[in-house]
Amino acid sequence: MNGSKTMRAIRQDTLGGPDVLREVETERPSPRPGEVLIRVRAAGVNPTDWKHRAGGGFLGEPPFVLGWDVCGTVVETGYGVTIHRTGDEVFGMLPYPFGHGAHAEYAVGPARAFVARPEGVDVLQAGALPLVSLTAWQALVDTAVLGPGQRLLVHAAAGGVGHVAVQIAKSRGAYVVGTASSAKHGFLRSLGTDEQIDYRETDFAEAVSGMDVVLETFGGEHALRSLRVLRPGGILVSLLPLPRELYAEAERLGVRTAVMLVEDDQAGMRAVADLAATGRLRAVVAETFPLAEAARAHAAGETGRTAGKLVLTVD
Repeated sequence: MNGSKTMRAIRQDTLGGPDVLREVETERPSPRPGEVLIRVRAAGVNPTDWKHRAGGGFLGEPPFVLGWDVCGTVVETGYGVTIHRTGDEVFGMLPYPFGHGAHAEYAVGPARAFVARPEGVDVLQAGALPLVSLTAWQALVDTAVLGPGQRLLVHAAAGGVGHVAVQIAKSRGAYVVGTASSAKHGFLRSLGTDEQIDYRETDFAEAVSGMDVVLETFGGEHALRSLRVLRPGGILVSLLPLPRELYAEAERLGVRTAVMLVEDDQAGMRAVADLAATGRLRAVVAETFPLAEAARAHAAGETGRTAGKLVLTVD
């Protein structure tokens, strides 16, 4: 590690559009007991980043540095850390939501939030995978306990979480139906979906039924309609808050609901690393941007047209 005590970071001092993001020189963090300091090489940009930037998240008022995905090299370990050493190549997710700070040259986080980057998994992949993969794993495996032969509906299946969820579900032996615009159906087939629904032309609630699990990514009225495609005893796992009236409707239909917030999770990261190392999980990197162009990455993400992930690279 160089002797400088500062680093470049993408900070915002006010809430607003992508233009509030600024590259600044700021103090480099130091690892506390149980933590590691990582020289960041790649860091994903996720919808939660631009939602927090605009003021729709948990962090309140800036200033702050966003970003939760981290791939990089351990450059310093805090007291008591035994599972990583200086020079280790690792990837993982900073604790969500309050452990943010990945969009910088260095990031610090709990040692057990990170696992070794497998050989054959490149830096861009490792920077793109953590948050979306942990979200999908915790939703489908930990919460829904998705298993072989079960039927899953994934909304926005071509998006960051969606395209990873499809692959994780297929690795579990599930039958997967994905919604996306027709232009992305070839992409969904390449991921392994068994059926594709064009949400612009077809009412998904009329097109499918008897689902064991729905991964809901829109919330609101959309989630209410998603309940209707579940079999009795099935579960809707939502990544967004659910309207109050939905719970009574779920009880009436005899289905279950869960609202999930992703957590840093070493067991989950080990599972993700294993799937990636064996070729069963791959993030589709739609576009990369140098750290200094984080605002452009946010603007690209907010168009809603991205298939896969956006990644910042740090020289």
